[in-house]
This record gives sequence, C-alpha cells and structure tokens, in this order.
Amino acid sequence: MGMEQTVTFAPDRQPSYDAVSALLATCGFPLQVRMIDGELAFPDEIPSENWRELRLGTPQGMITLRRASDRITFVTWGNADRGLTQAWNALVWAFAHAGAGQVLTDRGPVSADEYRQAADLPECLHGG
Repeated sequence: MGMEQTVTFAPDRQPSYDAVSALLATCGFPLQVRMIDGELAFPDEIPSENWRELRLGTPQGMITLRRASDRITFVTWGNADRGLTQAWNALVWAFAHAGAGQVLTDRGPVSADEYRQAADLPECLHGG
C-alpha cells in the first residue's frame, strides 16, 4: 500500500524536471531517473516535457510521480522509513516551489513555503 501527496498547479505552471533537479542539487540532494512512462531510463536521462509517470531514485529510495494536466501526485511505500519520507517530502516541496504550486494537505492547500515549515525534510532543505 502506498502513500500519496499531491501538488496542484495553475495552467502551464508545472515545472520541468530539469528545474526541480537543479533546485535540489544546489543543496546536495541528488536525483536519478529510473523509469519514464514505464520504460527503463538512464540515471541522467532528462524526461521529455510530456512525461506522464516518473520513477525517481534518491539516496533514500525510489519515489513515483504521476502527472495530470493540473497536478502531480507523489507516491511512496506505506512503510517508508523516515529517510524515504523526507525524500518524498523534498520532492513535493521542490515541485511546489519551482512551479508556484499548492500542496494539498489535510488542512487544505498550502504554499511551498508553508509546506516547508511543517514538513519533515532532509537537513539540507531546512532554512531560508
């Protein structure tokens, strides 16, 4: 059983994988592409702008992203340890931040900055 988080975006505001990868790389949080739309990918492969599903490897484990026209859903294992949960949260924050998206939470939609203040994130993402 998996856990999901969703980020919604205004029309044409979904960020590119490149933008998010670069954002996370600035704090030493690497990503590797494992699969694009069900096909194996090279770790440094750049997904096309019209990808529908990505499987991304982080140092803590793999996270699946499913994209629709106005949202991206982030899926990880229901029994994820703290490190994988932090990586999952990091991807949610990074996509919301890069695309000015809203993270859907139990309290309602929140901005990337509000999410960052409340989420359990890797140490490298704490602060301003």
